[in-house]
Formats: sequence, structure tokens, C-alpha cells
Amino acid sequence: MVNTTFLFEMFSSIADRGRQLLGREDDGGPGSRRASDVADLCKTLLGGRGEASGAALALESLDAYGSLDPASRAEFFSALERDFGPDADAVSKAIERWKASPSEKAATAIHFASEPRRQELFRRLNRAPGGTAALVRMRADLLDARAGKPDLATVDRDFEHLLSSWFNRGFLVLRRIDWSTPASILEKIIRYEAVHAIRGWDDLRRRIDPVDRRCYAFFHPALVDEPLIFVEVALTSGIPAAIEPLLAETRDMVRLEKTTTAVFYSISNCQRGLAGISFGNFLIKQVVEELRRELPKIETFVTLSPVNGFVRWLKSNLGALSPEDQVMAGTLDDPGWANVPALAEKMRRALEPMAAYYFLHGRTPGGRPFDPVARFHLGNGARLERLNWLGDRSPKAMTESAGLMVNYLYDLDDIEQNHEAFANEGSTAASGPVKKLVRSDLRQRLQNAASSSTQSAS
Repeated sequence: MVNTTFLFEMFSSIADRGRQLLGREDDGGPGSRRASDVADLCKTLLGGRGEASGAALALESLDAYGSLDPASRAEFFSALERDFGPDADAVSKAIERWKASPSEKAATAIHFASEPRRQELFRRLNRAPGGTAALVRMRADLLDARAGKPDLATVDRDFEHLLSSWFNRGFLVLRRIDWSTPASILEKIIRYEAVHAIRGWDDLRRRIDPVDRRCYAFFHPALVDEPLIFVEVALTSGIPAAIEPLLAETRDMVRLEKTTTAVFYSISNCQRGLAGISFGNFLIKQVVEELRRELPKIETFVTLSPVNGFVRWLKSNLGALSPEDQVMAGTLDDPGWANVPALAEKMRRALEPMAAYYFLHGRTPGGRPFDPVARFHLGNGARLERLNWLGDRSPKAMTESAGLMVNYLYDLDDIEQNHEAFANEGSTAASGPVKKLVRSDLRQRLQNAASSSTQSAS
């Protein structure tokens, strides 16, 4: 931490010295800049200057961008797309040289000439003190601005390309989060929790302090005390079927010598500007290694995962159910059904086969599973182990998943095989009991409905 602070102060000093060399002063404060002003600063930055003046220009450009309102930021992104692409003349000349004399050197020249100028701009902006964090925030703004503006996808691709390099696994640091972790980080864990909301400090302590609980996060040296992604883990003596017992205020702790299972029950990404850059697969694998080293008796690694899009998909496929089951499914909007045992059992018999189909055979037009959590864990080589009826009775879960949760099992002997089958064939690794839930008649009706929908769309 001391070294990071020292480097930050050193670069800040360089930037300040660069401002003096350039004769630049802060002018006007927030709201005084326009998108065109920021674009002009960026063009000057690309003009090429010394280290100190370059850092100063980078800092001024980022400060000026930070003063823009959302509409002006969207204009700035449009300028990046329009004015900071590849140099067309340089590309044409490089191609002509390659045609005249094909060689590796000529091909390399095409490669460098075709790089958009905004990629070099991002690299130079990154020289400013705090530049990496500012660029991550800028990319989050870009994701907001992209709505309705398809042309900005090219700018986003360049952003994602560079951020993927800057945030690759080699730069990430795994840290355990516990009650001794600085409060500034703990506050962010509370704020960023995206699966099961943390209701204050006492709730947080119940999740990270007991002997049978763990929390781990990835950090990056350029984002001091800013977690990128974190996972919450419960150490148990078996595979859980519901989330409430794990999060209960009063529960019996499991002694470490009795634990056999590590349950990943919440994984939260923290930086929206890093969306699309995968950390989760590395995080799970490294946490598994950490736990195996600390607790060799743990043999089972499993998730307890939400199914947030199931009800939405279900309502669009009610026609595949029998008339009686359609009536049953029509009561989903009244969560009181879960409190009537006989009704809940009828609902289970009607909807579990639909849920199994949803996971095993339901696919987007691009051939991927509907459920993003399923895509993540199946892509990592996990197996869909079990459907847990009414595993989460919270209002949000009842609305989005009819209370359904699932377990994905990370069988260390089968991970690579499962990953390859999913990546190459799109097949879903699943346990026998889950596969048996899909009735052949239901599967046929759902596939016919999907086929009709595809034909209508075309």
C-alpha cells in the first residue's frame, strides 16, 4: 500500500510539473467545458509530448471530461467514434506496400496502421494519476450512452480490448475479506452485493466473521481498495437447498472439522465499467485452491444460485402446459401460493419440468442458455446438480424465479470435459435426476413452440 501511494504521489507531482511547463491553469471548474473542448484536448494529447507535459494533458483531459453532463459525455463518445478512428491514408499506404512486396514486416505495418487512434488515446490518458480508475468510470458512462447509438459499439470494443489487457489475471490480487479488513472496503462489499442484499454491519459480520464463513475478492494495483469482484462462501456439512438457513441471524455454526462442502452462494461484480471482462472463472478456481490448501477435508464445491429470468421465460411459454397447469401458473403473481402446502406442491409438479427444460434445452437465438448465471457456471465446467424448489422465498426471488434456486457442482475431475462440451457443442452437463424431470411430451411442445416462433420472426 505504501509503494502504491508513493507512486501515485510521484505521478501526481509529474503531472503538476507538466501543468507548469505547459502554462495551463484550471479554468472555469465543473460545467465550463464542452464535448468539443475535451476532444480538442485529446487531440493535443495525441500530438506527442514529454512525460511530464503528457501526464498533465492527460489529467486535464480527464478532469475536463469529468465536468461534462451526461448529454455532453455522449457527444464526446460520438467524437471518439467519428474523429479518432484509424488513419485511412496510413492504412491505404500500408496495404499498397504489402501488395507490392508481401512480407511479415509489411503485414505488421498494416496491423499498426489500422489501430484506431482512440486506443492510443486511452493509453495516454492512463498516464494521468488515477487514470485507470477514471477510464473504468468513463467506460461505465459509455455503456449508458450506447443505448440507441449502435455506432458507439466500435468505441466500446476498443475500451474492452484495452481493459481486458490491463485487468488480465496476472495483475489481479486475491484477498480474503474478514472483520479486520479496512472499513472502507467493507462498506463497498455492503454496497456492491448484488445477489442477497446485506442489511447493515451486523448482517455483513455474520457473513464474513464466523469460522464457517469466507469472503474473497480480487483487487487490481491501479484501483486501490476497490474490489473488482467478490464471492461469499458458506462452509457446510452438505449441499444446501435453500438460502435462508445460510443467512439466518440465528443458526448453528458448523465446526471446521465437520465441514465437507464449500458453497458459493453469492458472486458480485463491483465495477460496471469492467462489464464483459471475465474475472469470475479465475476467482472461483483460485478460491477452490485456497480452500483446499486450508481445509483439505472439503471435497465438494457447489453453488446455491438464483434463477432470475425463469418466470419471465415461463410466462412466454405457458402454452406448453396443460390447461390445468396453465391456470396454476396464472397464480404466480400472488406470492401467497407458496404458503399453502397443497398448492405449492401442485405448482412444483407443474413447473419443475419446465424449469429443467429451461436449463437443459432452452436457448437464445444465438444458441446460448437463457440464464446468464447458467452460462457462467456451465462455461466454467460446472454441472447442473439439483433444482431447489422454493429455495429462496424473498419477494424478489418469488417474482423473478418462483422461488427456484439451483446447485451447480464443480466436480474437479470433470471440469475440463464439461467445459469443452459446453464450449464446442453447447451441451449442458446435468445430473440424472435433473434430466429425468423433462417429460418427452413437454419437450416436444416447447420445441415446436420455439420453432414456430423462429419461423414467424424470419
